[in-house]
Amino acid sequence: MATSPVAVLSHIGSRRNPMISGRSPEPRRTAVICTAQNYDRAKEVKRFDDSKLGVKGLVDSGITTIPRFFVHPPETLSDLKPSSETRPGTELVPAIDLTGVESGPRRAVIIDRIRRAASTSGFFQIINHGVPLGVLDRTMAAIRSFHEQPTETKARFYTRDVGTGVSYLSNVDLYHSKAASWRDTIQIRLGPKMADEEEVPEICRSEVMEWDREIKRLGELLMGLLCEGLGVDSGRLKNMSCLEGRVMVGHYYPYCPQPDLTVGLAYHTDPGVLTVVQQDHIGGLQVRYGGGWVDVNPIPGALVINIGDLLQIISNEEYKSAEHRVLANSNSEARVSLAVFLNPGIREDLYGPLPELISPEKPAIYQQFTLTDFMTRFFTKELDGKSLTNYYKL
Repeated sequence: MATSPVAVLSHIGSRRNPMISGRSPEPRRTAVICTAQNYDRAKEVKRFDDSKLGVKGLVDSGITTIPRFFVHPPETLSDLKPSSETRPGTELVPAIDLTGVESGPRRAVIIDRIRRAASTSGFFQIINHGVPLGVLDRTMAAIRSFHEQPTETKARFYTRDVGTGVSYLSNVDLYHSKAASWRDTIQIRLGPKMADEEEVPEICRSEVMEWDREIKRLGELLMGLLCEGLGVDSGRLKNMSCLEGRVMVGHYYPYCPQPDLTVGLAYHTDPGVLTVVQQDHIGGLQVRYGGGWVDVNPIPGALVINIGDLLQIISNEEYKSAEHRVLANSNSEARVSLAVFLNPGIREDLYGPLPELISPEKPAIYQQFTLTDFMTRFFTKELDGKSLTNYYKL
């Protein structure tokens, strides 16, 4: 059973907003948490997680100050300020038109543009990608509808156990991170063995299935183009089962009353091969470049593609995974994004730089490892940049 917002707030010391809650202002609750001397972060995190409220539940309760365990350290907060050291986002994260990609002279141009983006920023957007706009809109609306259900309805899906293939939770690294981030997530396993259909929430079930069919087609196309950019057979990644391990996440970033004290998603790189992202019109996604951050501005109908750590390793650093983050949402309208992570489906095979990309002039940069070991390391640490690729370097 989900704990009531009032019960949780009485412990975490957050202030209510009468404009949101429709109630008279209440004095700040400090019965349990007042000072650094009696603050028990682990206990407060556990209480929040057990409540199954998620961040949206806190917002719906009318808080005007965020719980202390969401406040990020000074080095993170100081980095939220705009930097003058960045290039324009459209230059660093290009929008690549896939029209004519199947054959003809346009294909070579597209491969070259993708290769350049994958080897520099690790991020690019694609337009005219073949996924119908109706599918994009329906899937986005369905994920939003899931998150905007009553807390009691969502609570039965709230779990950190991914055994069923479906989990709804707040912060996958909640118990490992220095500070929590202001978002909730539904996660659905699409492959190699899809989650039991009955476990997928009915409110978004058909849309998720439809999205997966599109992702398999698009993923195969993108991996083929990336392979050709490396000068290897276009089916190389597919033959390594890199299309089979698919996980979809639907992130929900509600309004944050103190966006200068937290983030929506802490900076990190994605661990897998490739990530396909659909973001809504609100924005907030940023990529690290040099000494600053660049906005990945939303383009209607576009999809954002980013290189994962595993592809950086497989390509022997011809392609680069990039650190990215999402700012806390200061808009009254919630931000929603969908991401599908494409990973190998065979966990016990050995992965490392492709032999075709190793030479006396460029020896292997990384050791070999199993996907089980690789992903276990990712999920037992906080989101913290490129520590995975650094760990496996020779």
